[in-house]
Amino acid sequence: MTDPIRPAVIEFFRRTACETPQDISALFSEDVDWHVAGDVDAVSWIGRKTGRKGVAEFYQAIRDLIVSERFEVTEILVQGNRAIALGDLESRVKSTGKLIVSEFAFDLTFRDGLIVRFRMFEDSFAVAQAAV
Repeated sequence: MTDPIRPAVIEFFRRTACETPQDISALFSEDVDWHVAGDVDAVSWIGRKTGRKGVAEFYQAIRDLIVSERFEVTEILVQGNRAIALGDLESRVKSTGKLIVSEFAFDLTFRDGLIVRFRMFEDSFAVAQAAV
């Protein structure tokens, strides 16, 4: 039997690289449990989001506020309906010109082909420092 989760994760990263925020949000359930930890007072695009609309708003904010200079997924680990993607990123905050350099981990849980739980872990201190 073919594992459906790994191709879904690869499709998620493909869409985040080149599709619209609405196309990305279509990969998520309407009741997605979404959270990107960090200082929400300093970094407007992180925190909890609600539904596909919140996912689309996150990706629109990312495109409006930062420029990705490097984003590399180095490993995808899958067990059951859960995937962890590890990698490295470099993003420049447009308003400050500062560079965010961080390792990352995406923690994705799937149900019926859609992402129902989303967590992104990165160096939240570096993100907050670059945003101000």
